[in-house]
Amino acid sequence: MTFADAVLIMLAGLGAGTINTIVGSGSLITFPTLLLLGFPPITANVSNNIGMVAGGLSGSWGYRSELTGARSMLLRLAPMSLIGGVTGALLLLVLPAEAFSAIVPVLIGFGLLMVIFGPRLQAWAARRHHETGTRPRWQQPVLQGGVLVTGAYGGYFGAAQGVILMGLLGTLAAGSLQKLNAIKNILALIVNAVAAVVFLIFAREQINWLLVLLISAGALLGGFVGASVGKRLAPNVLRAVIIVVGIVGIVKIVWFP
Repeated sequence: MTFADAVLIMLAGLGAGTINTIVGSGSLITFPTLLLLGFPPITANVSNNIGMVAGGLSGSWGYRSELTGARSMLLRLAPMSLIGGVTGALLLLVLPAEAFSAIVPVLIGFGLLMVIFGPRLQAWAARRHHETGTRPRWQQPVLQGGVLVTGAYGGYFGAAQGVILMGLLGTLAAGSLQKLNAIKNILALIVNAVAAVVFLIFAREQINWLLVLLISAGALLGGFVGASVGKRLAPNVLRAVIIVVGIVGIVKIVWFP
């Protein structure tokens, strides 16, 4: 690895950490960069996953003030992310790389539709809650199931899991977009962290520790940058950023794999 390669990887980590905190899909920056530099796909995926944990930590810390009142929701959703992350990481080690290629764009597209139409569905749920005093019973189990599936996807690959999570939360959970973004950061961090533990136990030979160090350094700074920028965005602007990034992710995965 040359010095220029190292700088490029660190900058990719910085960009990924920033965009992960604001939206998600930062791995669409780092993963292709590692492949472009000639690293094997599994090594790139595993090393990138471990490296991005640092960005998840700094981004979550930067959004900590938005988590007020989110404890009960996190207690319900965090176990789903944990189980999903472990499942996805194990699937990465036993399934061929093409296994999820067809479903990934569908998941991202579904997440974007929820980001777009989520406010209307939330308004409908709020009116029903006001009229009946209860929320639809299906909302909570559907949200938990969606977070579980997204966690499995995140443990397997992870690019744009934040977009999918924001779609789920924006449609099925109550709270401001910034609060939901803070919850998204915690859930994505859990997925990356537990997947990293699985890789450390079962795939140590696939880890390139220099890559992990470079990505971690960039992503750690990027998490702080992303939190600073993201919290200043108005809800409609944040929603627009999520939609644009999600569309770019679909184009990248479908037409430029």
